[in-house]
Amino acid sequence: MTKNAKFGAAFMALLTLVYTGLLANTAITLLLLEEPLAKVMGALIFIFPVLAIWVTIREFIFGSQIEKLAAKIEREGKWPHFDFELRPSGRPTRQSADRVFNSYAKATIAEPESVHAWFSLGLAYDAAGDRKRARAAMRKALALFRTKA
Repeated sequence: MTKNAKFGAAFMALLTLVYTGLLANTAITLLLLEEPLAKVMGALIFIFPVLAIWVTIREFIFGSQIEKLAAKIEREGKWPHFDFELRPSGRPTRQSADRVFNSYAKATIAEPESVHAWFSLGLAYDAAGDRKRARAAMRKALALFRTKA
C-alpha cells in the first residue's frame, strides 16, 4: 500500500472516529433523558458508532492481510502483469478487461486452490473498477493463504 493510500485510510479512520464520538455523545445524551422515546432513540443511535468502529477495524485487518499477501507474492516474483488497453482516463477498455478476466478466471477454474490465481483475479477486477468482485476474490485468496500457511 502506498504512503498516500495509508494516509488516506488513516485520515478516513480519524474522521470515522470523530463521527462515532459525536454520535455516541448524542446517544448517551438521549439515554440520560427521562422520556422513553428518547431512550429508545438513544439506544438505536448508539448502534451506529459501534457498527462504524467494527467495520473500520475489520477493514484495517483486511487491508493488512492483503498487504502481507501482496508482499509475499512480490517476493516470490509472481506478481501478475496485465495486458490492458487503456482509455485516456487510465481505465481499461471493456474488451481488454474481458480478455484479462477470462484468462484469470480460467486460471482459477484450472487451479481453484491457487492463492496466486485468486489474488491475480482480484487485482484484475480491481484494475477495472469492480470492487465487489475484487474483494471477493481477495477474500478467497486470503482464505487459501491461511490454510496453506
